[in-house]
Amino acid sequence: MKPLKFLLKTVAVMLLLVIAIIVVRAFDARRMPDLKMWHRACLESEFRAEHNVPGFTYKDYRAMENALFKELDREVYERVDPVEDLLFSRYHPESPSNPRRFSRDWNRSFELTPPLVKGGALLIHGLTDSPYSLKKAGEVLHDQGFYVLGMRMPGHGTTPGELTEVNWPDWMAAVMVGARHVLDRIDAGQPFFMLGYSTGGALAVKYALDGLENPEQAAPDRLILFSPAIGVTPFALFADWHKVLSFIPYFEKFKWTAVEPEYDPFKYTSFPKNGGEQIHRLTRSLKEQIARMHEQGRLSECPPITTFQSLVDTTVLTDAIVHDLYDKLNSPRSELVLFDINRAAPIRPFLKSTHEDLLTELNGRGQLPYRLTLITNSEEDPFNVVEKSRPAEGQEIVARPLGLRWPSQVYSLSHLAIPFSPEDGVYGDGRGQSETGRFSLGSLAPRGERNLLRISMREFMRLRYNPFFEYVRNRLAAIAASAKANGEASGSPPEGG
Repeated sequence: MKPLKFLLKTVAVMLLLVIAIIVVRAFDARRMPDLKMWHRACLESEFRAEHNVPGFTYKDYRAMENALFKELDREVYERVDPVEDLLFSRYHPESPSNPRRFSRDWNRSFELTPPLVKGGALLIHGLTDSPYSLKKAGEVLHDQGFYVLGMRMPGHGTTPGELTEVNWPDWMAAVMVGARHVLDRIDAGQPFFMLGYSTGGALAVKYALDGLENPEQAAPDRLILFSPAIGVTPFALFADWHKVLSFIPYFEKFKWTAVEPEYDPFKYTSFPKNGGEQIHRLTRSLKEQIARMHEQGRLSECPPITTFQSLVDTTVLTDAIVHDLYDKLNSPRSELVLFDINRAAPIRPFLKSTHEDLLTELNGRGQLPYRLTLITNSEEDPFNVVEKSRPAEGQEIVARPLGLRWPSQVYSLSHLAIPFSPEDGVYGDGRGQSETGRFSLGSLAPRGERNLLRISMREFMRLRYNPFFEYVRNRLAAIAASAKANGEASGSPPEGG
């Protein structure tokens, strides 16, 4: 009986320790800034998975979205007290961050239709983001004759409080509605692409694999992913523990990981824990599906995937993209493009890590079942960058200069940066024209005394644009052109692409 008593005592101690941690964290959460109406607002007109019944169309989705944004106006925008203290807020009527002051509110679903449709693309944004995040990529494909649908995912583009109620099946249902609509807009035999950013990347892969397991669901011809959430930090597993206490009004802030000023017109800066819980559930389901289909030998049927990913990413796990997806694909037509850190950066001695372990592992393998491309410093001029590409099932590395350089003081890309151009008026380096006369979030580099700013300096230091987006643009255009020429998505990049 002694071992049993010891075991019960150990379990009891551990349980009390967990309870103590939860209680301490709940009280600690009360020190966060006060919640605003946009943190508490949960709108009734939002699309849910149960709405995706047979016969439900994108037209129906847009009707619900129109009702949703009218409700947003009534419940939030028309009730905001326009005090000076909130002048930077996206919900302030006179704020340059108010998305309604742009020529178009890019928080809403959008369509780009060319004069002659030669293919179709569905764009799926990430968690806390909006359709704006893949706008530039969509414009590249539109220029190639693709009909483009930028689909707003449920819970996004309105209030961060909406993310306290949404579930990942709601996002998956919206993807299905969007995919059906794109397929209705293109002719049989024309290429159908899915582009996914961050969580949208996980949703795109999930949709493609579901299509292989369900013949009634048309699979895309190609996936193009930006910083895809194939794996996230294991701490996301504990994201729902707040529910023990957060239902009590006294501990309502415990629902949130961060409560921040909402100064970004097209992305929430506050983050509810339910968002972390849902991305954890989505990636866990996707990982199980990949493993199951790998064991069945079916992943070779997956459409080719091209991924653009920063080697350094604190939001998603780059290792998971390699080990949990690409290593299992067995797809010579797929490609992983990694953006290296700036190995010539003057502040390199201050970096915690040079992040060479993954590159050493990949370079040490005899062959890879996919094309691997690294965007890294040139050996001749270290501030210039080159493309080093290694074909699937081959070992020869071909280097190609890109005519691009690392900007001064930039030591790496980031999770946020990959799909945004330096010319972007919101997240670029300041050279782009802003529609509202506002400052560019990507160009802010404030200097002064610490503890004076309302916003964490970590947010200002994180790179918001991709200095090598011209390379991404050229690759997207080449993939689209090749797909049109071949009547299907192409594999390895064309010469000079």
